[in-house]
Amino acid sequence: MVSAARMALSRVDKLLAAYVVFVTFVIVARGGVGEATAWLLGAHALFGCLLLLFTRLAPSARIGSVVHDLYPLLLLLAFYTEIGFFSASAGADAVLRRDLVVQGWEQAIFGMQVSYEWIRRAPSVFWSGILHLAYALYFPIVAAGPILLVARGERDRAHRVLLSIMLAYVTCYVVFILWPVGGPNYAFAHPTGAVRDVWSARMVYGMLGPGSAFGAAFPSSHVAATVAAVGTLWRERRRLALVLLLPAVLLVVGTVYCQMHYAIDAVTGMAVGVAAVAVPSLRFLRRTRPLP
Repeated sequence: MVSAARMALSRVDKLLAAYVVFVTFVIVARGGVGEATAWLLGAHALFGCLLLLFTRLAPSARIGSVVHDLYPLLLLLAFYTEIGFFSASAGADAVLRRDLVVQGWEQAIFGMQVSYEWIRRAPSVFWSGILHLAYALYFPIVAAGPILLVARGERDRAHRVLLSIMLAYVTCYVVFILWPVGGPNYAFAHPTGAVRDVWSARMVYGMLGPGSAFGAAFPSSHVAATVAAVGTLWRERRRLALVLLLPAVLLVVGTVYCQMHYAIDAVTGMAVGVAAVAVPSLRFLRRTRPLP
């Protein structure tokens, strides 16, 4: 009777728990526990405590249920910031050597460095303003679906959208940890002139200073999570997906035009996002009963 009255861990909980275990293993395997890693491992332990608290949450606890549904969105910043630790441990030179590899792929596939040359060959203050704004709205685009679905009481739909989003993030983050790439924002000189001075571009560069994780370029988690969010919403709430579709397309284009990601980052990010939409719908992975 007691266990039936408590909330079970969701697939999102289990996915994030597996990711935290993976990151913990990488930390210990690479350097063991020391001053630089103790706070990360402590944060991982706190995450385990959070999951334990969720299992003791009564399904009737409305505020607790909302927190349980949406907490992954709040943890994204912490997980993203953590990636910078691994890049710093590898060293900037080692990370940027991987950029040379990705730039080689870019040259072989597209015949040029798209992220560097596009904004310089086709400078447009109008499009720079629009595309930098779309890039800045990345988190609202990703988070809008789950938040609105939870607000409407559609928890199962929100969970399915969140699962796809988190699958996209986790896939990208694992690559960032194992094979960090700086990206064109670090590898190339920044654009200059009016396209760089437009207000939304200044806002983006201001945000990137304190909030950017060096080494999180390939594949683009911005693109992967956006495709996963809108793609799953297309199946769950098509009208909402249609509202987000144009901003999502502008964001994907903006990641490259605004020199935040290589074109191949965006392409692989789209592939990750599509996979994150498709994989949870496989029959053997479907939830057999609704959330409590």
